[in-house]
Amino acid sequence: MPTSPADLPTAVVVPSAVLAGYVVGRRTGARPLAGVALAAGLVQAVPRWSRRSPALAAALALGTVALVGASHPLARRTGPWPAVLTPTATAAGLAAVGDRLSA
Repeated sequence: MPTSPADLPTAVVVPSAVLAGYVVGRRTGARPLAGVALAAGLVQAVPRWSRRSPALAAALALGTVALVGASHPLARRTGPWPAVLTPTATAAGLAAVGDRLSA
């Protein structure tokens, strides 16, 4: 059982950061603040993934950022929540891969 937020699996941290970024961006209208929320999750995840490989960490972090970027045009077609939940679920999957490979 995790004893601190730093002990949570990245498969929990990263999708939470994606959702937090959406909520922050939606409520404030400031995309840079949304990016800060996402970055906070990646700051927790990347060092753990780097234990296995810096290339793995870079690929997973870039993949997560790309998913968030892809959610913007997707929102025009599907609406905001499907456009957020799809990348969030995919980011959770990427993070789970990172957790498994970094263990």
